Order: sequence, then C-alpha cells, then structure tokens
Amino acid sequence: MGVTAAAKRRSLDAAKAAKNDEFYTQWADIEREMNAYLEYDPDVFRGKVLLLPCDDPEWSNFTKFFALHFVDYGIKRLISTSYAPDSNPAGAFYQPSLFETESPAFDASKDRVRGKKFVLEADDVNDDGVINIDDLQWDYLEGDGDFRSAEVTALRDEADVVITNPPFSLFREFVAWLVEADKMFSVIGNNNAITYKYIFTLIKANRLWKGATANSTDMVFGVPKGAPVKEADRLKAAKLGYPSDADYDYTRLGNSCWFTNIDHGRRHEPLQLMTLADNIKFSRHKDIRGSGYTKYDNFDAIEVPYTDAIPGDYGGVMGVPITFLDKYNPDQFEIVELSRYTRTQGMSKEFVDAYYASGQTGQISEGHPDLCYYDSNGRPVVPYMRVLLRRKADS
Repeated sequence: MGVTAAAKRRSLDAAKAAKNDEFYTQWADIEREMNAYLEYDPDVFRGKVLLLPCDDPEWSNFTKFFALHFVDYGIKRLISTSYAPDSNPAGAFYQPSLFETESPAFDASKDRVRGKKFVLEADDVNDDGVINIDDLQWDYLEGDGDFRSAEVTALRDEADVVITNPPFSLFREFVAWLVEADKMFSVIGNNNAITYKYIFTLIKANRLWKGATANSTDMVFGVPKGAPVKEADRLKAAKLGYPSDADYDYTRLGNSCWFTNIDHGRRHEPLQLMTLADNIKFSRHKDIRGSGYTKYDNFDAIEVPYTDAIPGDYGGVMGVPITFLDKYNPDQFEIVELSRYTRTQGMSKEFVDAYYASGQTGQISEGHPDLCYYDSNGRPVVPYMRVLLRRKADS
C-alpha cells in the first residue's frame, strides 16, 4: 500500500520537530569544561574507559576531541555510539558519509536501521606513529543505538566515565540511567533541569552539581541546516564567531550548562560575602541597603533576592535565587531544599487579600504553598523559586 500525502507530511513534520533536539556542541565548550576537571585532577581520565553515547564522530566534536587527547589524557579506551537514522525522525535528512561508505564495514542494508559503535584503543592501526581518530574502528550495533537498550547499557557498565550532550527531551531519564550505574559523568542540559525533583534531589545530596563553564553565559550549538532558529539567536551566534556555513546553522542557548559529578576547583571557591550588618549598611542593592532582610510570612527563613547579598554571618535558613547554584560551594553552604518542594505554613487569608488588593494577579489562594513575604514597602510578594540554604557552622 502506498504512503499517503498526509502520512508523508506527518513524517516530514516529525523530522523537522526532531531537529529541535539535535544540538551539536562546539569544540571550545568541550575544551573549557574538560580543562576545568584536569586543572583540579590531571589524572581524572587516566586509565579510564570513556563512553560517548549519542556521538557519531561524523557530526560530534566529542569523539574528535577525546580522540585527539587520547594519549595525553591517558585514556584506556574510547567508545562512541550513534543512533540509527530510521529510529530518529531527523534521519529523514541522513546521508552516509565517505568515512562510512568507504569502510569495509559498510553495509547498506544495515546503515539506516542499526546504530554504530566506534572504538579507539591504544593501538596504532594505520602505523603512522600516532594514535588518533584515524585509528578509530567501527561496526554496527545489533540494535538501533538507543541508550536505554541492553546493548548500550552494557557499554555503560563497561565504562568509567560518560560524557555527552544527550537529547534535552530525555535529560532526566538519561541522568537516571547514569546514576543507577554509579558512573562518573559530564553532560549538557537545560539549566531549568535543576528544578526537576529528581535532579534537585541529586544536587542536594551532593551527587550532582553544575559544571565549571557556561552557567551564566551563552553556549552556541550547531543545528541541522533548515532547523528553525530564531533570528536573534542566529545573529548572537554569528556575533560569537559562529556564522552559518555550508554544513550547519548555529544558535545560541543561554540556558544551557554542564551537569556533572566530576570535581572541579571552581565549586570549592568560597563566595566572598559581607556580614549582615555590612550588607544593610553598604549593599549596592537599594532594597537591602538601609532596609535589611525580611522574613517569609509562611516559613522560618529570610528572603535574600541576590546571591551577592547573602549575609556571610547569618546562621539561619535563607531563600536565594536558583542562580546561586552556579556558585554553590558545598564546603560553605548546606542546601536545605528547593522552595517548590518545601512544606510551608501556606499563605494566610490576610496575605492573599493584600496581594490581590495591591493589583497583582496570579493563581493563589489561602493555603497556597509558595513562599511569600512583605517587602520593605509593605507590598506582598510571591518570589520565583528559591534555594533554601544555611551557612555551614565552620565556614
């Protein structure tokens, strides 16, 4: 039976939508992040098996980067896997590369339905005196290369470290897949992932933290030609040195960052903070200077609306912006909870009435669990999510 025009249209629409999950990490971003780990521990990758799932070396800089540094990092084995084109709607735009078609391993009957596995070991395959990406060997997987498959999971279990840019839409599931195997990892995700209960629970338990780079700056990604890119993001990417070229368009994602459980020195740099008294006297924030800090109306903690206004000598619980996690030092602070998951006393009827009487709109009612407070002018405020923390006694 032939494929209808409507079916073809749906397939094409699905392929275009899938392109929105195809973001190719730039070499410079990989290098900056890995350098931060190496500065803290020069042997962090030495003797390790590295797995790079979701990383076809034809498109991915991850495989190319670690192949280049295979010897100087002391890597024991490098494994990359890719996803079968026919299992990925974006595969409608797939064309095999010369790297594949000129290889004896190439099989046209398998190329669209099988994932691929690429392996680099301490073996100078082509006898050119160096070990690099030219010594990479590849073959087809038995399945489509989905990271959740038993086949790729077995590769995960073989590996010591997993590094990649997973599909953003599967980020939570991908991290759970790593954590269940207790692997070292460094992956790129959307900064909003810190508000997922599962992810925040890991952060609170000090089992996952923000990476060293691109927490408050833009990251640029290559995307397949023709993928929808906002003009402002395309122009920003070009301004950052990535104009569209023959192979890719580029976009900037200001909310992307690294998530990792690999230690780096920047997470041990203490925040330089003024005392509570000095903040009240000298803070550059006019709502702190001369006014001080207000307590929440429904929870025993103070509101600290700016990370640089955290009073360094306050011993109680503080609510700070979630951007604080970019600079979180576990030696200096203890995370209590994220306000979204905190049991408050609920908003009082008086607060709710005052809130609406002030002209504000929103979906709140008596007993609503979000944090709330009255600012220095007596205006009722419901802040965005807060990280609740307290200073460690010996910091």
